[in-house]
Amino acid sequence: MKDALHRRKSEATPGEESKNKRVVSHCSICASRIWFESIHLQEPVGVPEPRLSWVVCKSCHQYVQAEMARSPVKSPLRLRIAMGIVASERSPHAYPTRIRQYVSDRRWILFIAIGFVLAMLFHLSLIVMLPLLKP
Repeated sequence: MKDALHRRKSEATPGEESKNKRVVSHCSICASRIWFESIHLQEPVGVPEPRLSWVVCKSCHQYVQAEMARSPVKSPLRLRIAMGIVASERSPHAYPTRIRQYVSDRRWILFIAIGFVLAMLFHLSLIVMLPLLKP
């Protein structure tokens, strides 16, 4: 509900561009930062609920437009289908790399190490406090 109330431009059609130079957003497909020219896409009125909307970069928008032009489907679901096809090809999670897996593993190792240090400090404080509790 809050997202719907605070959205800047929610009524854009698939061919229109919205230029927000002050808002830095992320592309819904490739997850890259969009600094200047974000393109807001929203499904047309005839699609089943919920009507979805996306913010895409220029290159992803070109791929979506090409997929829509290539598609023989002429229903209102055409945009949703094209977005799914483009996202399956361009998503950063579509093809995992060793570097991403390495970074993810490093984050887990850091999380576990910090957890061990905090547990050690907690137990150390308990050991120090125990003699002080006995009169």
